[in-house]
Amino acid sequence: MNEQQWFATSHGIMLALLAGFAVAHSGLAALRPWGEQLLGARLYRVGFALVSLPLAVILVVYFFNHRYDGIILWQVQTQPGIFELVWLLSAISFLFLYPATFNLLEIAAIEKPQLHLYETGIIRITRHPQMVGQVIWCIAHTLWIGSSFSLVTSLGLIAHHLFGVWHGDRRLQSRYGETFIQAKERTSVIPFLAIIQGRQTLKWREFLRPAYLGVAIFTYLLWRAHPWLIQMSAQLNLF
Repeated sequence: MNEQQWFATSHGIMLALLAGFAVAHSGLAALRPWGEQLLGARLYRVGFALVSLPLAVILVVYFFNHRYDGIILWQVQTQPGIFELVWLLSAISFLFLYPATFNLLEIAAIEKPQLHLYETGIIRITRHPQMVGQVIWCIAHTLWIGSSFSLVTSLGLIAHHLFGVWHGDRRLQSRYGETFIQAKERTSVIPFLAIIQGRQTLKWREFLRPAYLGVAIFTYLLWRAHPWLIQMSAQLNLF
């Protein structure tokens, strides 16, 4: 454990890293129409990945190496059921973070990447599943770690994804116009709100997709690899 203070140096570094990632990620997303006209959709996707992925790796490594920095706000790891609750929440978060609406071939630029307007599957629950998944992930990991560093990191991540809600809606409205406005009226940002209000209907068959099995397998493998990832991050020691 490092310095016992509310705001250690690592807190500021993490916020700076998060801000840099947010500017790069959201900035490149905003420039996508211009960039695709200049470079083509596939090449722009490759460039986007070459910028975003290294920054994301740096964030993950730094988080692993400094997760207990600052002060410990609570210690609940030994409490009955906490381990199971944290991993259950983490698994659920990945179902939202990867909402099974993305085309992997487009992400890899094998197929031409496109800006899609989805209104099926998990989008019926929330129009911004990645934001919801990130919030759940932050709650789970902040609960488990209990440090001021984890709290600061979570607040930064959530702030970025809340901005992404506005930014994503803005981009979709610019692309689809009235069609998106109508879809927006039938969906909600808050999970299940549109369903409760009768503006949307949940169709469970839409969740019977191979992608969800892939998410489950990925979550299990990540759980098994967790100790190894922490050890590898410690060896990198970026900062």
